[in-house]
Amino acid sequence: MGTRTFVNDRLSFSPAKNLTRGVDIPLLLTMVALVVFGLIMLYSASFDFSFNEYGSSTYMFLRQVRWLGLGIVLAFVLSLFDYHHWRKVVLLAMLLTIGLLVSVLIINESRLGASRTLFEGSYQPSELAKLVAVIYLAVWLYAKRQFLHDISLGLIPLGVILGIIGGLIYLQPDLSAAGTVLILGGLLFFLAGADIKQIIFLLILAIVMAWVVVQFSATGQDRVNSFLAGLQDPTRASYHVQRSFEAIIKGSVFGVGLGQADTKLTGLPFAPTDSIFAVVAEELGLFGSVLLMCLYTVLIWRGLVIARRAPDMLGTLLASGITFWIGIEALINMAVMVGLMPFAGNALPFVSAGGSNLVSTICGIGIILNVSRQGSESAKMEENDWRSFGAVIDLRRGNGRRSVSRARRSQRANG
Repeated sequence: MGTRTFVNDRLSFSPAKNLTRGVDIPLLLTMVALVVFGLIMLYSASFDFSFNEYGSSTYMFLRQVRWLGLGIVLAFVLSLFDYHHWRKVVLLAMLLTIGLLVSVLIINESRLGASRTLFEGSYQPSELAKLVAVIYLAVWLYAKRQFLHDISLGLIPLGVILGIIGGLIYLQPDLSAAGTVLILGGLLFFLAGADIKQIIFLLILAIVMAWVVVQFSATGQDRVNSFLAGLQDPTRASYHVQRSFEAIIKGSVFGVGLGQADTKLTGLPFAPTDSIFAVVAEELGLFGSVLLMCLYTVLIWRGLVIARRAPDMLGTLLASGITFWIGIEALINMAVMVGLMPFAGNALPFVSAGGSNLVSTICGIGIILNVSRQGSESAKMEENDWRSFGAVIDLRRGNGRRSVSRARRSQRANG
């Protein structure tokens, strides 16, 4: 017998309808569009590099397709996996992730001056760590929601959690991934309803930590100095950014045509991975670049809508945290390519070559879709959870309304 579904206030039994019930179609279609766009651009950006490195112009493309297949299967499973069950398994997931991060340091497989992979340049645990960190922090903040205003039970333990994860990633070294984890932690702490004094303290602490990292990291110093020099005079920017500027200028408004870029053939660093946005800008021009940014905007919009409609605080933290993670990754990658941020090794979600990032990102979408499915059902948590959280959201939106609590009351009334 199928799971019960409510259609026009009548009971129906349909396994097929149960699988699609509550799925956010705009989010799903946007992800599909990004994946297709990414595969097309990846093939264009990688065929020369792939032939020179692996002897086959389609090697990187086909490998990405295989990872995509795995990601889709996992995302489908996660879309059916009740996100409330993460409270039971997230600790194990975090311990396994920490184990993988430690394994990277032990194996010490160095590529391009960093040790981030487990086997022949593949399997980057730092990408998995970002997703697991969001899930763990969402569960932890939800469990500690009554004690967030207590520094000894809220801010300090949060700092320890972020310090362990970020520190292990930083040792690889992967400054951008470590920074992403810290930013996500601060955002989730903010959304969970932290006191404004704690937020200010966290911001100051983050600035101090960033300054210390730059002072004691040769890589960090070089990237910041190149960034500042580039702001003053684009001709003094790093070689990477200069080649990216060259690609963007050649692309103009409508681009030179798909597959026709030559910068990727004449020394643009990491064209299939870090610099793929420069390839997009050259081949599809400003039009294609804006189209890609619009797709990310729609994905972020739908993710936040789902977070807003989630039946409880845990769902909101999960959906918003994963959405912000994807948005931050995309923003950093594109901003670096146009010289608006110091160089970082963030992948462009759904577009850059890299199975670890692709699978982790698609799995994140699967979790958001499960929150969407749960949000279509009656609220399952006590209203006082949402009363406090809704007040925080309304205060930070500045609209003074109590729409969240009212929505939950109306749902229960209709139920």
